[in-house]
Amino acid sequence: MRIMGLDVGSKTVGVAISDAFGWTAQGIETISIDEAAKQFGYNRVKELAKENEVEKIVVGLPKNMDNSLGHRAESSKKYAEVLEARTGIPVVLWDERLTTQAAERTLLEADVSRKKRKLVIDKLAAVMILQSFLDANNK
Repeated sequence: MRIMGLDVGSKTVGVAISDAFGWTAQGIETISIDEAAKQFGYNRVKELAKENEVEKIVVGLPKNMDNSLGHRAESSKKYAEVLEARTGIPVVLWDERLTTQAAERTLLEADVSRKKRKLVIDKLAAVMILQSFLDANNK
């Protein structure tokens, strides 16, 4: 069973897919979105889910450090609801606190240039969200 992980931002959606056993996550794509134009990338996510035979989608929920939900978390919840309705695939929200910062730190330690970091950070954050979910559920 393959699982898809998404890091939903205001400009992009990072996408990761698990291996067939549900052990490891690999980044596959960053989808550009435009909130102002109401272009959220749902169709591309649906295509990727179909191509990869995805049976579950994990959407990162950016909680505040005090466990409260801010504007971005509410946007992610809405995204998850719409995505589940459009794809018919179960969607799970997963706490993603600090994943983008961890992804940034990983890329800095790997000496990746600022320009290249910008291109892959959301995909790497999606990998971290999905891997965290897989690790927690494979114990």
